Amino acid sequence: MGLSAQSIRQGLDAIASIEPSIGAALERAGYPEPRIRARGPATLLRTIVGQQVSVAAAASVWARMEAALGADVPTSALLAASEGTLRSCGLSRQKQAYARSLCELVESGALDLFRLPEGDEEAIALLTRVKGIGRWSAEIYLLFAEGRPDIWPAGDLAVQAGLHKLLALPERPSEAQTRALTQSWRPHRGAAAIFTWHCYNNAAL
Repeated sequence: MGLSAQSIRQGLDAIASIEPSIGAALERAGYPEPRIRARGPATLLRTIVGQQVSVAAAASVWARMEAALGADVPTSALLAASEGTLRSCGLSRQKQAYARSLCELVESGALDLFRLPEGDEEAIALLTRVKGIGRWSAEIYLLFAEGRPDIWPAGDLAVQAGLHKLLALPERPSEAQTRALTQSWRPHRGAAAIFTWHCYNNAAL
């Protein structure tokens, strides 16, 4: 499960105690709502389905996949499905390869999404063994599905833009700068990431 509302609040309060601009932003924008996804392969499959398409298009493809293969699209059912079946659901050949990569790793036991390594970097390294799952997707999974408190997707443009706004920086920071600027926020950067998304287009700021 992702970070709870209480965990987010506690994390942001801890950051605000050392970074006054975060406290000021909290007063204006309020605390963000939790972002929670289920643990397991279905969440990563949905990530693959949603790559480079609209939310509505991804939802339509996922609905067709569930209708054809079963609720939450069991990994064994996807591996047994033909290319034509998956294509009729709306999966391109590339996304079929990504989906099969995930399902093969899960079915072989090489990837157990319910027993990932405790170390964040080790977990990211394991998740990115799946074709089509890069660092950002792995970080989002660990934050939203596992609720890991210090996940900080510094390569996310909205995180960078949110930090630009929150810290009143002269320009949007690079990925390296986004990491460097927030070292003192450990181990609460997961809450900070959720707050940057909350603030990105917030009219109160």
